Amino acid sequence: MSQKITPNLWFEGNAQEAVNFYISAFPDSKITSTSYYPKSVEDGLADFQLAFAGKVLTIDFEIGQYQFAAINAGSEFKINPSISFMLNFDPSIDDQAREHLDQLWQKLSDGGEVLMPLEAYPFSTRYGWVKDRFGVTWQLILTDPEGEQRPFIIPSLLFTGMNVNRAEEAIHFYVSIFEDASVGELAHYPEDTDLAEKGSLMFGDFMLASQWFAAMDSGIEHDFTFNEAISLSVTCKDQAEIDYFWERLSSDPQFEQCGWCKDKFGVSWQIVPENMGELMERENAFANMMEMKKLIIADF
Repeated sequence: MSQKITPNLWFEGNAQEAVNFYISAFPDSKITSTSYYPKSVEDGLADFQLAFAGKVLTIDFEIGQYQFAAINAGSEFKINPSISFMLNFDPSIDDQAREHLDQLWQKLSDGGEVLMPLEAYPFSTRYGWVKDRFGVTWQLILTDPEGEQRPFIIPSLLFTGMNVNRAEEAIHFYVSIFEDASVGELAHYPEDTDLAEKGSLMFGDFMLASQWFAAMDSGIEHDFTFNEAISLSVTCKDQAEIDYFWERLSSDPQFEQCGWCKDKFGVSWQIVPENMGELMERENAFANMMEMKKLIIADF
């Protein structure tokens, strides 16, 4: 089954270096395709992109058959922990799960920053949260072998600031939009906690288009929230499907550009046609796309 929703990671001119690092750190990983900026303004390059003329634009890569895209761009947006990636090490399917977790932790923490130490917690005998050298954050967890199986990689949304206490609302909102969607486990903060308001979501997971995601309300204050540095692209089969998702996910016209939009929680999405690669090979495609907000297939 093809992956409908793909995380896009924004890097500040070093996307190739970052992807090479992930390919070396993760087993069963590979680069699947690379696209490039136009070589000149005449070819459709925007003035603010002149420093990237002819350089790498995007790199599609896979980790354990899970698809990511790396965007090579400027310093406009910086990755933060509002969207991280849970890595499930399941002893029921890997008898060396703990060892493999520890090995990957060493690689990801090298040159990075530990956000939560790798140790035992009430929810797992082995868990840690780390920001790697490129700013991407990963939650490595040894899962309960008797629990319900989850995939290796799960994007996790952390609701902070003005959006705190909205994680459960967001889960139900997203599930209402996508097909093959459902709510998984929901665990709320206990009533006697000083970390969060009563009823806040300590952890929840949910499925969209047969893909698992997680969401949680932060129990402490943070100085970051969702931004464009990690966006979620939705691949659409035709213009009608682009229109469907755009209508439901885009909440503020000022953030609409080149198929990008923001939902009411501040999460960034890219609503794109499944034949985007083919469309971008058309004459003046890059320049035409730069003029669009919602992508119009016929206008390429």
